[in-house]
Amino acid sequence: MKKKKLVEFMAKIMEDSGFKVYKDFRTSRHLIDIYGVLNTVLGDIGVVVACKNYDERWNVGLDVLKEMEMVAKTLKASKVVIVTTSDFTQQSKNYAARRNIKLINNDSLLRLAKKFSKKDEEYVSNEIEVVDESYTTSIYEGNPGSSFVKSGKRGSLNRKRDKVANIFDPRIKKLLGNTIVLILIVLGLSWIISTIIGTYGKVDNAILGIIKIVFSGILSYGLVFTLERDITVTLLRGTTIFFVSLLILILLIIF
Repeated sequence: MKKKKLVEFMAKIMEDSGFKVYKDFRTSRHLIDIYGVLNTVLGDIGVVVACKNYDERWNVGLDVLKEMEMVAKTLKASKVVIVTTSDFTQQSKNYAARRNIKLINNDSLLRLAKKFSKKDEEYVSNEIEVVDESYTTSIYEGNPGSSFVKSGKRGSLNRKRDKVANIFDPRIKKLLGNTIVLILIVLGLSWIISTIIGTYGKVDNAILGIIKIVFSGILSYGLVFTLERDITVTLLRGTTIFFVSLLILILLIIF
């Protein structure tokens, strides 16, 4: 995949997730492939993304991760994401696991491409070729019927996952894509569940308050993950929804 196409693809994914995207964003010392900002009720969440279209023989090293950390610090971004068409060195993987860095390698990129090939008609005539040591995969993006993955068992697993991700009607999914709607749903369901438990379980108010908080956390991350099927988006949106819901619940409990 060419560098420009990789950047466009990742930018589209972020835009569909609610980010305001700035491509080729320049700071005083760096040029960033993508700088995304997600507006939330708690403030803006910034994400810096580096796209590396390396040959499969070349893995992304630790120097790239540290450079992007410096960029994120300059912009006060909340998250660093590094995408590559190859893979990462083991040292880079170990470093990212200890830091706030999301790594997307060839396999993860393939899964993202498979997911969004069924959602967006903008890539109708585009072909993304992802090359790995064990297989070559071509994804022709456009109508769901024309999309396919030639990757053995991996393809069948992706199809099962896509069936779960597409259980919602598009109109309902669009509605649930609104953060405020999800906050209201989380508050409503956690309140209903705690009320039922309090009615039939004879639980005191202090325990019921804890139950509301626990269920609001489960629902916040669970609903977002069910809709998006992406861990990065789940963490970002789920955390926002949970903290807003938590704040409202605490206010309701106090007053």
